[in-house]
Amino acid sequence: MTVLVLAPHPDDFDAIGVTLRRLHERRHELHLAVLTGGANGVDGAGSRDEKTALREAEQRDSCRFFGLDASRCHFLRLWEDPLAEARDDARLRAHILGLRPELVFMPHGNDSNATHRRTCQSFCSIAAGERLTLQACLNQDAKTLGMRSDLYTGFDADLADWKVQLLRHHRSQQQRNLRTLGIGFDARVLQLNRGAAASLGLDEPYAEVFELMRFVDGVPQAERG
Repeated sequence: MTVLVLAPHPDDFDAIGVTLRRLHERRHELHLAVLTGGANGVDGAGSRDEKTALREAEQRDSCRFFGLDASRCHFLRLWEDPLAEARDDARLRAHILGLRPELVFMPHGNDSNATHRRTCQSFCSIAAGERLTLQACLNQDAKTLGMRSDLYTGFDADLADWKVQLLRHHRSQQQRNLRTLGIGFDARVLQLNRGAAASLGLDEPYAEVFELMRFVDGVPQAERG
């Protein structure tokens, strides 16, 4: 399959890294589209361009560790200029239509983060307008307010250690989470995964959880996994 990961910010790919690793190992064609620069997530002095460059460099380092070819990592820098919203929406549409993915990963629309919500809403609008038929996996995030658990990827301590290494490439987020929350970015994500596995009653200690949505001619249809 052609698989597109719509990441609102640099690091959203890594939050579901174990699931993506399993797809990558099965030779599905993964593509990452980072939609915004995520400059607001960087502490300290520096221009927006400098902070965006830092976060994109962290994501490139992470993808190199993951094994995703640089040609499949796309940084779109959308939604930063209110006067360019129509142009940005057209760019996102063109990117999706250019790849014609059969499976899309993105955050759930029921989320406290505005950019997460916008990602899901924009994709649904494009799917409806272009009458797309495909599968979508809406992933659980620390800021998800509620969702169904239709599909999960359980994983063990060894894969959790690998995921920690992946997440720690996002050094700016590790530092910011430690300062603002008293817990590292890596520990925060694994804490979510541990809680998900416990709530599902799994034998594995960790799980990445998704709500499935099938689009048929652009119309979303909820599915049970």
